[in-house]
Amino acid sequence: MARFIPNYYNLACVIFVALGSCACSYGQSIIGSTIGQPSFYTAFNLAKQGQPGYSETSKLISAMNGVMTAGSIFGTAFTAWFADKWGRRVAVQIGTSVMIVGIVLVSGSVNMAMFLIGRFIAGFGIGNLMTIVPLYQAEISTPEQRGFMVCMHGVMVSVGYGGASWIGFGCYFAYPSGDSTFPWRFPLAFNMVPNLVLLVGSFWLPSSPRWLLGKGREDEAFQTLRRLHRTKDDPEELHIKREFYQMKSQLEYDKESKQGLGRFPLFSTAHNRKRAALAFLLMFGNEFTGVLVIANYGVLLYTSLGLKTYVPLLLAAVWVTLAIFGNLFAALYLDRVGRRLFLLIGLGGICITNTLECALQARYLGSSNLAGQRAAVFFIFMFIVFWSGFCDATQYTYIAEIFPTATRAEGVAFGTLGYYFGVLITLIAGPIALDNLGWRFFIVLIACPAAVWLMVFFFLPETKGKSLEDINEAFGDKVAVHYQGASKEEDEQYWKSTEMNDQGYIKGADLKPEKHDMEPEHLEEAPEQKGRAAQ
Repeated sequence: MARFIPNYYNLACVIFVALGSCACSYGQSIIGSTIGQPSFYTAFNLAKQGQPGYSETSKLISAMNGVMTAGSIFGTAFTAWFADKWGRRVAVQIGTSVMIVGIVLVSGSVNMAMFLIGRFIAGFGIGNLMTIVPLYQAEISTPEQRGFMVCMHGVMVSVGYGGASWIGFGCYFAYPSGDSTFPWRFPLAFNMVPNLVLLVGSFWLPSSPRWLLGKGREDEAFQTLRRLHRTKDDPEELHIKREFYQMKSQLEYDKESKQGLGRFPLFSTAHNRKRAALAFLLMFGNEFTGVLVIANYGVLLYTSLGLKTYVPLLLAAVWVTLAIFGNLFAALYLDRVGRRLFLLIGLGGICITNTLECALQARYLGSSNLAGQRAAVFFIFMFIVFWSGFCDATQYTYIAEIFPTATRAEGVAFGTLGYYFGVLITLIAGPIALDNLGWRFFIVLIACPAAVWLMVFFFLPETKGKSLEDINEAFGDKVAVHYQGASKEEDEQYWKSTEMNDQGYIKGADLKPEKHDMEPEHLEEAPEQKGRAAQ
């Protein structure tokens, strides 16, 4: 495991902040088990599936997801500004606080209006955290382990989905008579737990070193970076100094070159517009694979395939639990294989499974052929293998690393907006489409991932193993000084930057470290000058 983890403090910070990821997915998907609880329909006088008036219920279910997604869009846009102004850690605290308010309203709802307002407020917090968590993880990670670290966002998102499904499944049996609101109120209220733990513990999280640098707090930035990236294999901290020097040099270059670009630098240059378009389209298009349709409305889908009583809830819980293992697989291999290949494998596999699912539902939906219906259920499960193993965490990793530091919050927020616009369309249309179109809805879920596959193949550059600053070059921007593949002149710059001043950060002195016995003319032969990847 050592090759995945710079040090355990870094890993602890990455996993702890991902409690926000868990809270987000739990909050988004808990409606899937809520609509599987008979007492929920009774409490709000809603018609159940198969009863007269269910078309109105399906519209209300769409509204429940629609208002949450609308809140998430506002939360995402807010974070684009707030995270740069006040910092990544404070943004996490705002997101958890707002979500807690929404959870209180939803779980204590006495009418549908109160329920919908609570969903909107909780959605605002979700949009905030879904933007800031992978961004923060990327900024505190080393270049070589960034894929593993940001994949923890995907892993914890899956944990949240799984937790929502299993808690909802367990509560289904709590009051078999269906005369208590506990089976749907308790699962909604339980989302308070990860939010409260993250809110209290967030005061001990370090600020992002890159954000601190951008605010002129160089000493604090360097000390934070030391604590996050210190290893026994680098007692003189040459790698840390090298990282910090590149971060500082790139930030200074970006500030000089981007003067006069206006209030929205994300759209002021062709290279940034390309990043923004790729991030938005990747996240938007991936929602049209059908992942959230199945995650939120799987109970309805399994019911339409002839499964009854608690079985649809059970299958929904198993389905999302498999996503945890898929995201763990991505965490272990993403930095080896690369982002592009992972996305191409995942999207290609999804196109195949959705095609087979469409054909099976067209033939056997509503029939008495149990074998055909079970085959349709099988390909729903094959879908989650490709989605979680190759697409889920990969997309968050990619959008969190392709933007320069000065526009990273805006860029990640813009990509996340693509995600939520996709969610808004698919979740609002999902129950209505499943009710009215049936298997024909899957035609959309085949064409869209095919289009995203083509975009990835032709336009997405690979980013694995590169520092966040080195990635700029893949989009046509100048890199002030390279971390990987540095020239002899750049190595000499790094050499001069390794002397520390009294305050603890790099002053760019001309003196060599006293403990190092290598001469500058031999730097190109030094394995440590190739970055951690050479070790």
